[in-house]
Amino acid sequence: MTEKIKLFCIPYAGGSANIYNNWSANLPDNVELCPLELAGRGRRITEAPYVDLEAAVEDVFRQIADDIMKYDYAIFGHSMGALLTYEVTQKISSMGLPAPIHLFFSGRRPPGVQRRTKPFSSMSPREFEEGILALGGTPPEFFQYPELKKIFIPLLRSDFSISETIVERPEIRPLPTNISILLGDNEGIPPDISVKWKAHTEKECTIHYIEGGHFFLLDKMESVTDIIAGNLAKMAGVCL
Repeated sequence: MTEKIKLFCIPYAGGSANIYNNWSANLPDNVELCPLELAGRGRRITEAPYVDLEAAVEDVFRQIADDIMKYDYAIFGHSMGALLTYEVTQKISSMGLPAPIHLFFSGRRPPGVQRRTKPFSSMSPREFEEGILALGGTPPEFFQYPELKKIFIPLLRSDFSISETIVERPEIRPLPTNISILLGDNEGIPPDISVKWKAHTEKECTIHYIEGGHFFLLDKMESVTDIIAGNLAKMAGVCL
């Protein structure tokens, strides 16, 4: 194993890489935090949103392709980011490239298990805004600024269309790495659903419920990074 571990972090729908900026202080010294910026936000705000899931997966893979050949690495993704984490790792596995030493799927139902509520991608403009506010993570004041809505709503629409994409596979292809599942205890993903994540790895799967709703990672950053740090320290033989 290499001394350094790269931790690639993929944001949720509408989120930018900067949501992970404060994590470094809570991670082991040998873990390099690598937040990934997706198209249409942050420093890439002038780029058009992705047209579909495949385009997003290809972009994420392009960003990490060189590093995964040189370093041990892990990937963390929240919500849409968890879907991208899963699909990118499936791509890496199918290509026979070095697998991550750990995967962290946050705020996401297992692949193939869909929400029972109306998809965001099919909502009317009013329903969409109300749904976004109900999820949390977006200040209500945001929708009072037409110039922000003009930029952000199309991006969110694109992201939710990607997040709600169903990838059809004839059978589950378990990933060759340990996985950790992080969920808010108030986001509506009960244990009988979350346990289905276990079928998606050939190795260990641990499930953690953290106090909060869907955006628990914003309010309980230390709880999230403690789980990440503990697992990566274990993999590297580092004592915290």
